[in-house]
Amino acid sequence: MSPHTTSRSRVHRTVATGLPLALAAALVAAGTAAAAPSGDAYVTRTATLGDIPLGAFSNGLLPGSVDDDRGIDLGGIGSDIYPAGRKGEYWTVSDRGPNGQIKVAGKKRRTFPLPGFDPAIVKVWVSGDTVKVIDAVPITTSSGKPVTGLPNQQGRDEAPYTYDAATQLSYNPNGLDTEGIVRAEDGTFWLVDEYGPSLIHVSARGKVLTRYVPRGLGLTGTDYPVVEALPSVLLHRKINRGFEGLAQLPGGDLVIALQSPLSLPDADAGDASRTTRLLRFSPRKKAATAEYAYRFDPVNVVDPSEDDTSELKISSVVAVGRDRLLVEERTDKAARLQLVKLQRKSDILGGPWDDDTTSPSLEQLDDPATAGVPVLTKRLVVDLGKVAGVPGKIEGIARVDDDTLALINDNDFGMTDGAGAFDAQGRLVDSGVETTVTYVRLPDGI
Repeated sequence: MSPHTTSRSRVHRTVATGLPLALAAALVAAGTAAAAPSGDAYVTRTATLGDIPLGAFSNGLLPGSVDDDRGIDLGGIGSDIYPAGRKGEYWTVSDRGPNGQIKVAGKKRRTFPLPGFDPAIVKVWVSGDTVKVIDAVPITTSSGKPVTGLPNQQGRDEAPYTYDAATQLSYNPNGLDTEGIVRAEDGTFWLVDEYGPSLIHVSARGKVLTRYVPRGLGLTGTDYPVVEALPSVLLHRKINRGFEGLAQLPGGDLVIALQSPLSLPDADAGDASRTTRLLRFSPRKKAATAEYAYRFDPVNVVDPSEDDTSELKISSVVAVGRDRLLVEERTDKAARLQLVKLQRKSDILGGPWDDDTTSPSLEQLDDPATAGVPVLTKRLVVDLGKVAGVPGKIEGIARVDDDTLALINDNDFGMTDGAGAFDAQGRLVDSGVETTVTYVRLPDGI
């Protein structure tokens, strides 16, 4: 932990409503940046989430869900950020919880140190240099049970293991690896998930109303409704690279970003590809209504320190007007925001590129545009990798006004991969990376 962390015994909780409120004190933050030259984006403020024991947080929402938090604090809420209406307040969402990878006999195993952890919608307030938790909503099944963050299907998802990778855990068809979040006018939430990949409609108090998945997924045994309403080609998503970004257009339609190119026809093709997909979904029709091909810039343009194309990801999409989006292209170390316009002529839904027998596949095309694919045109808005003070692994972006963005990072609950993630007593060896909200000013606007 940072030498500035708050003692775990001094964290206070208010549970009059069964939810943790204002759980932690401020940590030292970066403060206010100096004015930048005209035309250059710059950080105006950074705020940090204090140390909140994850066991206290989780058990305040769902008593008994975490029996031992292994010294892990609340984190991972940087999967996305969405304005909550009042100045400085945002909805965020955690991912599936603390997880890592450990090699055993030369093969990586996915570890879940807190298998009882339940993903949560977390409302935060940015006050000065502090991020405060002011409300939290656990995501639950139809009967009010935790969905958990455990993988769904053997053979399709990674097998889950205990923190030391020694013992395999059970799969859970209800499990969600939640990522993007928006709030509808009726107070319900829409989330996306990496496992299915899925689009999830959630009540104002966190109950899963419907989980929309690709046709042919065959997910059974859930304690909530599952509807196969998405293109079956999405069954070829990479492991841990399903849906990540989610935007809500002014008319109410949703735009979902597939984090990485599909593994179509195989993993090698997906790793080499720079073409991923955006999906438009109508909550009114309860159906996908359009699909778009999105082309990444070369990886060394997005991140000059990286040469592996498979590290390219979309983590956030933000509506900035009717049919216009900011799209975040990133690696774990750098990110660039592109402006795109969704046009009817760019729709590829239901065409040959949704047929997984088409050869070459969309992902295999060296230049989709020359092959007749109506790839979305884009314009660079800002290279965040060149903005001093922006942390790594930005996964959530919110539009504050015409000139300002709020960015949130995913600190992975302070976890790292490898056998050294926990000490001999099974306590976390914290990475020291904190959850922050960073405000960036764009002098030229969006």
